[in-house]
Amino acid sequence: MLDDPIRYGLLAALAIALLVAAFTDLKSRRIANWLNGAIALGAPLFWWASDLSLLPDVAMQVGVAVATFAVLSVLFALRAMGGGDVKLLTALALWIQPALFLKLVIMMALLGGVLTLVFAAWHVMRRQKDKLAIPYGVAIAMAGLWVIVSFYFPASATAAAVTVAAR
Repeated sequence: MLDDPIRYGLLAALAIALLVAAFTDLKSRRIANWLNGAIALGAPLFWWASDLSLLPDVAMQVGVAVATFAVLSVLFALRAMGGGDVKLLTALALWIQPALFLKLVIMMALLGGVLTLVFAAWHVMRRQKDKLAIPYGVAIAMAGLWVIVSFYFPASATAAAVTVAAR
């Protein structure tokens, strides 16, 4: 199943980094630059471990990341998204294959919608007067974890589904 320990070790490190990003965003509404930088700098090691060719594979990864940053920078300028969220999703775009990145974005939007509803309800129940702040890094991280488990560790995802179904 795990025939390439370096590749899967890097994916495990990415998963841990995403959990840290989600936790810190939830706790303090901030995602550290060093964490986003570490995620981005780990991508070339993952490309090497995955035997990606410079053209077109790595070029596509970088192109998707640049496009992601460009689009999200507009959202940041409109104050619709935080800077840490922009950097986290851009760094994640360096890791995830372009076709899977689209699935990640769709899952992120769905999870972000649920997260917004939960935080809005909590905000109303506590009768808070301040502006509602959504830790969108949580949705980004959870969508990233979903892609990693579902598409990069397919045997483990299948085993988990079988275990749950057997109960």
